Amino acid sequence: MNNSDLLFNNVHWFDIDQHQRKLISDELGTIDGNRLLNSSIEDLCDYFEGKYQVNVPVICEDEIVVDQNETQIDVSGDQMRFIHDRSRPFFMEGTAIEVTIPFDGDSEVFKVQPSTYTLNPPRAEVRSQALILNIEGTDLNAEQVRSEIDQTLSKIRSYLDNLKKDAQGLNDQIRQLAKSGIEGRRQKLLANQNLVSSLGFQLKERKDSPKTYVSPEVRRKIVPTMPPASTAPFKPEPILSESDYDHILSVLQNMVQVMERSPSAFASMDEEALRSHFLVQLNGHYEGNATGETFNYEGKTDILIRSEGKNIFIGECKYWNGPKKLTDTLNQLLGYSCWRDTKVAVIIFNRRKDFSKILDAIPETVKAHPNYKRDLGRKAETNFGYVFANPTDKNREMILTVLAFDVPE
Repeated sequence: MNNSDLLFNNVHWFDIDQHQRKLISDELGTIDGNRLLNSSIEDLCDYFEGKYQVNVPVICEDEIVVDQNETQIDVSGDQMRFIHDRSRPFFMEGTAIEVTIPFDGDSEVFKVQPSTYTLNPPRAEVRSQALILNIEGTDLNAEQVRSEIDQTLSKIRSYLDNLKKDAQGLNDQIRQLAKSGIEGRRQKLLANQNLVSSLGFQLKERKDSPKTYVSPEVRRKIVPTMPPASTAPFKPEPILSESDYDHILSVLQNMVQVMERSPSAFASMDEEALRSHFLVQLNGHYEGNATGETFNYEGKTDILIRSEGKNIFIGECKYWNGPKKLTDTLNQLLGYSCWRDTKVAVIIFNRRKDFSKILDAIPETVKAHPNYKRDLGRKAETNFGYVFANPTDKNREMILTVLAFDVPE
C-alpha cells in the first residue's frame, strides 16, 4: 500500500518540540552581542515568538469544493470471477471525485504525529494551502461519497485538535524561553565587559558598544540591575530602574491627591507654581550625588533627575488644551530622549468640564503617534502606561506614563 498520502505520519510531536527549542537557543547564541544589547528585549521576543510558534492548521470547511471526472480504474485486484489473469491491469470506466479542503496555517504540520494518535491516520494530498481528497469507484453514489468525506474530515479534525493541544504548550513558553535566553546572554556580555575593564589595561573603545546600565545614585532603595561603572574609558549611559520610576510616579500621584482634596489652595496657580510643589515633594524623597544634582527644571523641561550630566527622568506638566497639545508634548519628550530606556511622564491638569472625555481622548491620541509601540495598560483610572520608540532608532525605547488629574478652578 502506498503511504505517500498518509497524513500526520512523518515525525512525532516530541521531536518537533525539542527541535524548536533548540533552534531558539541556537539562534540566540548567534546574534551579534552588540546588536543584542542595543535591541529592545520585547521586540526580540516578538521576533522569536513569531518565527518559532507552531501554527496548527484550521480547516476552512465553508470553502470546501468538489469536482468529478470520468476515469479509467484498474480493477484487476477486485474479486471478480470473470477476470482469469489478475497479474495484468484490467481497466473499467469509473468516476473520480476530487475534494479540495482549504486550510489556514502551516502545511508542514500535516506531517507531524501528535502525542495522541491512532494506527489508522487519514489520507489526503497536501497541495499548497489545501488538502486534496481523491475518491474513485466504478459505481459511486452520493451517500457513499459523502460518508467517506465526512469520515476523513472527522479524522483530520481529531488529529488537528490533538496537535493544537501539543503546540499550545510550546507556543505559550516561547516568549519566556526567548526572554530568559536574551537576558541571560545580555548579563554575560556585560559581565565580560567588566571583566576586561578590571584587568587594569586600557579598554579598546568600540563605536557600537552598548549604552545602558542602571544608575546607582538615587537614594531610595536602589538595587542596580546591571554591573557598576568600570574604570575603563568607556562607560555605559545611566538609566532609572523600574522600581524607582514607579516610586517617582507614586509621589506625583500622592501630590495631586493633596490638590484634589484642597482645590481652593491650588485654584489660582499656574503651571510653574504647581510644578514647584511637585519638586518639593520629590526632593523630600530623593537626593542627588556629590555634585548636588537633584530634581529641578531647566528651560522648558519641567521636572528632571540627572546622573553624570544625563537626564534619567523627565516630567512635563501641562494643562489640558486638546489632543494636539498632548501630541506636541510627546514630540517634546522624544526630543529630550537620546538613549534607550529613558523614563518619562506627562502630568496633565484639567480645569475644564467633561474630565471623562479627556480620559477617553488620551489613549487615542497617544496610540496615534508614529513612535507608539506598545500599551502597558492602566495602573489606575487616570494613569496610562506606554512604550515609545526613539525617533532615531526604533530599538531604543522609552517608557511613557501619562498622569491625568482634575484640578478645578
